[in-house]
Amino acid sequence: MVTQLGAAKRVNELVISWEALPKDFQLEDEPVENTGQPLLAGALRESLEISGFIQEKMLIASNFGLCATVNGELIVKAPDWVYVPRVNEVISERRSYTPNLEGEVPAVVMEFLSETQGEEYSVKRTYPPGKWFFYEQILQVPVYVIFDPDGGLLEYYQLENRRYELKQPDENGRHWMDSVGLYLGTWQGTKEARTGYWLRWWDGAGNLLPWAVEMIEQERQQKERLIAYLQSQGIDPNNLPTD
Repeated sequence: MVTQLGAAKRVNELVISWEALPKDFQLEDEPVENTGQPLLAGALRESLEISGFIQEKMLIASNFGLCATVNGELIVKAPDWVYVPRVNEVISERRSYTPNLEGEVPAVVMEFLSETQGEEYSVKRTYPPGKWFFYEQILQVPVYVIFDPDGGLLEYYQLENRRYELKQPDENGRHWMDSVGLYLGTWQGTKEARTGYWLRWWDGAGNLLPWAVEMIEQERQQKERLIAYLQSQGIDPNNLPTD
């Protein structure tokens, strides 16, 4: 029998606590619905890692259980991408994360729309609550991003007075994210045999944070330009002086 949180209860009547997940608790495996979702999540992390953004006590994960206990019932939701600025302890094989108990509340959660759309917008309060309700009312995550990889639509919601408000992008179609110190926007192109829309990061000066494959290509082009310059000066690039 499914336990109800009580549809008639108001939000401020919910009893929310932050308790450790039992060691013998079996997290449900939420299968990824398509191969694109891991690529999108991995690409977001990759550019942050290359840029030197990721620090030891940060937590950046995908399809990873966020936990809270509401009216005595454990709730676990697995966002497609989550960023926690600081955790209390670095754990190499962390299975889940309970905010407040294990560190800070996530600063950002992201969901990528899939064939089974709807859960990303669910404000269902009865057990188990919908994702929107969980992020907004229970965890109170400051920024909630919903992204449609097929159409490229980026919805950026910011928590204001305990409610998510849709924010409009700047003139470049990007959103400044204070907690990260970077702009988030969409980009269209190909990576790892996937052609389509991606979420990308830009720094405060408007420079795109590169992926590894882009850095390799930039280095190759720089090398070719250097070789061309040396040859134009009558210098053999393969026979440079060693002293």
